[in-house]
Amino acid sequence: MNKSYSTEDILARARKIADHLASAEPIRFYKQAETKISANQKVQRLIDEIKKLQKESVNLQHFQKHEAYRQNEEKIDRLQAELNAIPVVQEFRQSQEDVNDFLQLMVNLMSKRIGGEAQQTETRKPE
Repeated sequence: MNKSYSTEDILARARKIADHLASAEPIRFYKQAETKISANQKVQRLIDEIKKLQKESVNLQHFQKHEAYRQNEEKIDRLQAELNAIPVVQEFRQSQEDVNDFLQLMVNLMSKRIGGEAQQTETRKPE
């Protein structure tokens, strides 16, 4: 016997699951790393500089300033390498990967569960 759930019931359960997920280890670690990144002035300075140069690159490319564009992209690459070498950035990126893997696992589990129940329901239907 299948129980029917209203949209409100499903949303309430989804909120409860989201609350549980928020307290999971990978999510907590990600939030901590994100806080460290936001508080790190050197990281923020590098990010701002990269964004500024990326905007310049778009303009240079649009106006077909090929040499200036190439030089600008080299600056971006150097700043990106400097940013990537900072331990807190490495920690943050690793935590992003861990959260993505964790959430993908959750989506796959839900998908299999939903798909499995749908298949079971279909096989039970009288013809």
